[in-house]
Amino acid sequence: MAEQRKTRVAVVFGGRSSEHEISCVTAGGVMSVIDTDRYEIVPIGITREGNWVLTSGDTERLAITDGRLPVVDATGMGLALPFDAPSELLLVEPGAVPERLGRVDVVLPLLHGPFGEDGTVQGLFEMMGARYAGAGVLASAASMDKVVSKALLAGHGIRQCGFVAATDRQWLRERKRVLDDIAELGGTVFVKPARAGSSVGVAKVNDATDTDTVIAAVEAAREHDPKVIVEQAIVGREIECGVLEALDGGAPEVSQPAEIHIADGFDFYDFEAKYLSTSSLTIPADLPAAAVEEVRRLAARTFEAVGCEGLARVDFFYGDDGKVYVNEINTMPGFTPTSAFPKMWAASGVDYPSLIDRILQTALRREPGRLR
Repeated sequence: MAEQRKTRVAVVFGGRSSEHEISCVTAGGVMSVIDTDRYEIVPIGITREGNWVLTSGDTERLAITDGRLPVVDATGMGLALPFDAPSELLLVEPGAVPERLGRVDVVLPLLHGPFGEDGTVQGLFEMMGARYAGAGVLASAASMDKVVSKALLAGHGIRQCGFVAATDRQWLRERKRVLDDIAELGGTVFVKPARAGSSVGVAKVNDATDTDTVIAAVEAAREHDPKVIVEQAIVGREIECGVLEALDGGAPEVSQPAEIHIADGFDFYDFEAKYLSTSSLTIPADLPAAAVEEVRRLAARTFEAVGCEGLARVDFFYGDDGKVYVNEINTMPGFTPTSAFPKMWAASGVDYPSLIDRILQTALRREPGRLR
């Protein structure tokens, strides 16, 4: 009796965004728990320059070690992704005839930020006719852009903090109007690149009317994205909740929520506080029962409002006023050792290996090349 072929999974990580290193750490965590009796892993790294390489699947190389973050370098074998044969990988080495590596059954794009989580690589997989895990082109793009996602959520009547957005043109040509709008937010604000994650480029400004400080924060955010969003601070607690697409086609399933406890010495939950500190989580979050149900309800509603698929993490504030505010949605949450997403699902009865299997099985059920 012939041995059943394993499902081939192309795990794609790295990428051109400022979250390159966190994507590598996520990939290391995921590849360490994939059931290799059922799945054959094809590790594909994308360098900061955008080169695709068949790289090592050594998960130890993809861990944070002594505060050093891992990266994808160009030492792996070069890959091309041809369109003449859907889902086929092609190995390309200088001076050699291209070698076809065979068909991949599903792609697991563990990419964070622009050029990976924003619909760009999803569009590539759509054109290739490849099955892939996670949100499609539109949901990925809309969720990555905080301004667009907030507009979508507002259209669904979902409570959020006040905010002001500024495109490149608006900041350069209408700066006074933008600064006046920011000042009207009042109190403390957070200045962010509109299309970045992991708190990269985020600054806290204690007084929205402090024009010089606001300008400096906006200019710092613009180093990562010419489109900037300034959000009104919510006094309260930071809560997260995981969402999974239902296997039976029903309503999205939601995890127990988690509360973030920021490590001492940090003013807010920035990059270092997230990945290089003793910040911790309480799961399930110690909230009133009504607030827990509201968080879980809004997590599922947010997931559907942006047209998400596969998985997502929805971030909230539980305000001192007793209200729940949606902060943002992440269509490819982190799977690092400190990440909330796998921990929330473990606390909800879905352990790490089962969670990855669930995500892959959801992706494998989809018919490639069809509108999603």
